Amino acid sequence: MNTKISGLRWWIIGLIALATIINYIDRWTLAVMWPAISKDLKLDKDDYALILNTFMVAYAVGQLVSGRLFDAVGTRMGYVLSIIVWSLSSFMHSFARGALSFSILRSILGVGQAGNWPGAVKSNAEWFPVRERAAAQGIFNAGASLGAIVAPPLIGYLFFAFGWKSTFMIVGVFGFLWLIPWLIINKKHPSRHPWLTDKERQYIVSGQNSRDSKDEPGLGLIQILKHRESWAVLLGRFFTEPVWFFFMGWLPIYLFEVYKFDVKQIGMFAWMPYVGAAAGSLAGGWFSGWLMGKGKSVSYARKAAISVGGLLMFTGLAAVVSFADTPARLVPVLATVLFGFQFSISNIQTIPSDLFSGRSVGTLAGAGGMIGLSSVIMINFLVPVITEISYTPVFILIGLFVPLGALSVHLCAPKIKHLQESE
Repeated sequence: MNTKISGLRWWIIGLIALATIINYIDRWTLAVMWPAISKDLKLDKDDYALILNTFMVAYAVGQLVSGRLFDAVGTRMGYVLSIIVWSLSSFMHSFARGALSFSILRSILGVGQAGNWPGAVKSNAEWFPVRERAAAQGIFNAGASLGAIVAPPLIGYLFFAFGWKSTFMIVGVFGFLWLIPWLIINKKHPSRHPWLTDKERQYIVSGQNSRDSKDEPGLGLIQILKHRESWAVLLGRFFTEPVWFFFMGWLPIYLFEVYKFDVKQIGMFAWMPYVGAAAGSLAGGWFSGWLMGKGKSVSYARKAAISVGGLLMFTGLAAVVSFADTPARLVPVLATVLFGFQFSISNIQTIPSDLFSGRSVGTLAGAGGMIGLSSVIMINFLVPVITEISYTPVFILIGLFVPLGALSVHLCAPKIKHLQESE
């Protein structure tokens, strides 16, 4: 029987979004349970910063390595390898007994989880026409936001029901279960997938750049970086990523230290701002696609979305410092910040597929992720020192980064367009 599935590309991005939800559940588990783990194992905030940065360094290097890996083995097997590594590491967290063992396991987790991002960009370049790519990236990024929404209450429930050790085991199993539908549905590249209808295949190919459907050798990283436009991705992410990862890594600790929240209260509260992030993921992709549908160029649409998202981020971070002095005020302000971040980042992350094709896309996406995370790592080292006095300087610093990120895209890529890889 020759099975055909209408809208198969949406099933693929749906599975990747689900993988991203699992990714964030695994990632949040340590932060949400940290008040209890730190008390049990006699660890402090400096230990947390070390563990967090060990993860971030491995995650940053993993972005670059994973980009090349996905370009070499393809998105199907790339995801299999990434999820096996991160799920096994998540499961093994239950056996950690101190800062060193947590750091080792977090580094393995970081290497595995890093593949999710260049893998999604590469998959979207294969499965979606140019006009829909930011929307697909938005769905993928909505998975990150939904993961951040689901994780705190889920982890809080599992912690009180089973304890922190068993909670790590339970969430570690989720990724292995995800592999079953992934291997069944994502059988082959869209050019050869037996379940893809001829109509959808033609729709995808007709809306792509001429080389997207060709399995050509990719450019090396040095060759890619010779193009000025590639630096729009690297610098755009360098200045923008700290907004997201500061709250991902430090929001539970911020609530614990500033508002004296326990694990239960963190679980009940920390997910709320990410509702705004989920909405921003979908809105940013829709907005740039809508502009293209109105006849605007890819370059105009991407930059407009990045600029709007940057303005929302900057305004929200200014309000964190000047207005959000209670948890009730903090929620809508952080929701605005994270809405703006996802509105913008969905379009920044799509630029590699706007500039290149095939096996070059994952390489640039991975390099962008690594450079973006380098600034996150630097800020993470500063946080324990700065916050001995106040969190305000951190909010000001990442707020000043935001316009630099948008400006980098405008200056490095005067026109975002597909580049001839033979140049």
